[in-house]
Amino acid sequence: MNLTRVKAITCKEWREILRDRLFLSLAFILPVSMMLIFGYGMKMDVEHIPFAVLDQDRTAMSRDYLHLFMDSRYFDYKGHVESERELEPLLAGSRIRFAIIVPPEFQKNLLAGRPVAVQSLIDGTFPFRTSTSKGYVVAINAAFNGRLLAGFISQRMGISPEQAAALAQPVKPQLRYLYNQELKSIWSIAPSMMMFILLMTPPFLTALGVVREKENGSIYNIYSSTVTRGEFLAGKLLPYVGISVVNVLLLWLLAVTLFGAPFKGDPLFFFGASIIYVTCTTGIGLLVSLFARTQVAAMMITVVVTIVPAVLYSGLLVPIASMDAASQFEAHLFPAMYYTDIALGSFLKGIGMGQLWGRVAALLLYTLVLWTASYLLFHKRVRA
Repeated sequence: MNLTRVKAITCKEWREILRDRLFLSLAFILPVSMMLIFGYGMKMDVEHIPFAVLDQDRTAMSRDYLHLFMDSRYFDYKGHVESERELEPLLAGSRIRFAIIVPPEFQKNLLAGRPVAVQSLIDGTFPFRTSTSKGYVVAINAAFNGRLLAGFISQRMGISPEQAAALAQPVKPQLRYLYNQELKSIWSIAPSMMMFILLMTPPFLTALGVVREKENGSIYNIYSSTVTRGEFLAGKLLPYVGISVVNVLLLWLLAVTLFGAPFKGDPLFFFGASIIYVTCTTGIGLLVSLFARTQVAAMMITVVVTIVPAVLYSGLLVPIASMDAASQFEAHLFPAMYYTDIALGSFLKGIGMGQLWGRVAALLLYTLVLWTASYLLFHKRVRA
């Protein structure tokens, strides 16, 4: 391989990129814009759930029970209603997502030692939010039951409320959240979005850059020159790898500074792994460009082959361990899953090569396969 010719092709490609201001803007503005849009818009925290109340008892105990929900940061109180008929249009129109119906004689039955059924209506349109809301309701209801039981024990045994509370709950779990103590979804989403964006934009730019030469006919100069296919591919792709490396730095800065995601790992390891990843994803764009003859076709193919694995088989929305065996097998066939593990491990867990070397090796293997396939499929002749 003649490095002088590689350098000449690289310089030519840089001039083409700099000459096309729209393309140059897309190269850097698109990844940053996607990070901002998804970072602010894709939050998995379930908080401030709007809810309404139908209190058919209107006693001190029913008010105490309802105030547990009103004072919680997970719920946003929207007011009382006078009948069950008023709740249905509120739920159907999404003005509230949750409703509580306290039955008559709530206090009387509890003081008499009889169980009471409190109806909770939860909007089940979005299963994840519904499941989380249910967990909040169960937890608050359990806290109220514990308070009642502790009061009963304190009164019967003549002990302090603290001692009664200990007796009412002899086994008390002490939860400790590791790696993301505040349970902020953005801390996990921001690193995962780096995977998503760096899987889309490098192939997108590379495919357009190569196919553009097919459309304007300048690739015929390569066909007739003494430049080898290896020299052409290396010189053509180096600028896009360089752009992607700059985007890695920009996205990392946004994740750490703007979204506040903690970075606990080794910066050198993470950036080294990121360079391997963008080299791999650039290879995807190169492979697409060999089959597409127009820029529109290249864009469509790139979107299909990158978005599907990035969303479904990376762990971005559904943990890989929660998938069935077939889906887990498919996830291991795409580079997105490996880089997601590297990003989350570097940001939140502070682990490095010792634990993630297998993921890095998988990305290296994937890169080697893509670039080798592209080299073998690229021919310096006009295909009919």
